[in-house]
Amino acid sequence: MGVRVSFDGACQPARGGGIATWAFVVEGEGLDTEGSGLAAPAGSPEATNNVAEYSGALRGLEYLLQRGYRGPVVLQGDSQLVIRQLEGGYRVRAAHLRPLNDRVRSALACFQSFQLRWVPREENERANELTQEALRRARRTGPTGLSEGARDPRRRGAH
Repeated sequence: MGVRVSFDGACQPARGGGIATWAFVVEGEGLDTEGSGLAAPAGSPEATNNVAEYSGALRGLEYLLQRGYRGPVVLQGDSQLVIRQLEGGYRVRAAHLRPLNDRVRSALACFQSFQLRWVPREENERANELTQEALRRARRTGPTGLSEGARDPRRRGAH
């Protein structure tokens, strides 16, 4: 496959009302980068772990689309719920996740082909590190220190 997008999300507390952050890592086709940001307004009911996970997936795919990439993609994350919902194996029961699920599916449809892959957390280490860094940054500077949708790209050499 051409490009791999690893995504992750984190929230404290996990069930909402706290700080939710997303991250992605893109590797391949000279598009290597990383990004992270706030998934929802801090303290809002939408600030949940699942919103953060979906946000990481969506931001990574949007990065590729904004750069005109339409080739094959592997989207991988350690959220079994998100991967299974995108595959259609699990229903999207939570109403607030449906729009995110729809947006990720729409983005995936723009690529030549795609694979969805659940990976254990140990195989998603960099994306997990980025979400944790974003959480620490948001707690240290307050939610305004990490704007919703902000990217922290770190170009990396092609593999």
